[in-house]
Amino acid sequence: MFFAQIGLIFLVGTMLGSFLNVCIYRLPRRESVVWPGSHCPRCKEPIPFWHNIPILSFLVLGGKCARCKEHIPLTYPLVEFLTGFLMVFTWHHFGFSLAFLHYSTLLLFLLPISFIDIDTKLILNVLTMPGLLVGLALSLFSNDISLQQSIVGVLVGGGFLWAVGIVGEWLFKQESMGGGDVKLGAMIGAFIGPKVLIALFMAFFLALPVIAIGMGIKQLRFGSKIPFGPFICLSAFIVVFFGQFLLDKYLILIGLRG
Repeated sequence: MFFAQIGLIFLVGTMLGSFLNVCIYRLPRRESVVWPGSHCPRCKEPIPFWHNIPILSFLVLGGKCARCKEHIPLTYPLVEFLTGFLMVFTWHHFGFSLAFLHYSTLLLFLLPISFIDIDTKLILNVLTMPGLLVGLALSLFSNDISLQQSIVGVLVGGGFLWAVGIVGEWLFKQESMGGGDVKLGAMIGAFIGPKVLIALFMAFFLALPVIAIGMGIKQLRFGSKIPFGPFICLSAFIVVFFGQFLLDKYLILIGLRG
């Protein structure tokens, strides 16, 4: 029964991941995610459902379109697998509960936001603004986050990154924090409340080694823009699942808890 539940949740997750792939490809191009149906971007041939089975179809088709042999990006099965895996991880952590619904929904926003930002260096309002409203709405039913905490999270998440952007622009004489990052911080705050501040601090620390390596190998220079959204999203994930553990360890480290 346990493994059957895992299999079912993973399957549903991969199917949701397949839809997220549609969002990742179409939303930056301002295309509808509903119509037309799945098709090859190159030859425009509609993809039959038996060629659209998450992960499996990619393997069977050798990562190519069945008609024109255009290579299918590896990100497609990766997104499907990650969505399935993270759905199972969330279920294992929270069980079938309102918390599972709450944080699974957050993950379904974080994944496309991350991949779109990596690809285009854009964080789209069409994801962050509905996500913010969904986070606020779910707080009405959540046992973890109250509506008041959700509202505070929105103000803290958006306000902190907005302030960082103002200070950064004053110091470096150029935009250092995009409006999309600010709205992403507010959206995550709607889901996790004031703990968003921990996630945002962590995001900067996660980004530092990547920036240092990029500058070391001459792929980045001082002032280069990097997609910061994935670091914010990863930090939010860490805080949701491991935040209390990390906080306990920190308090023990500084001697405030035995």
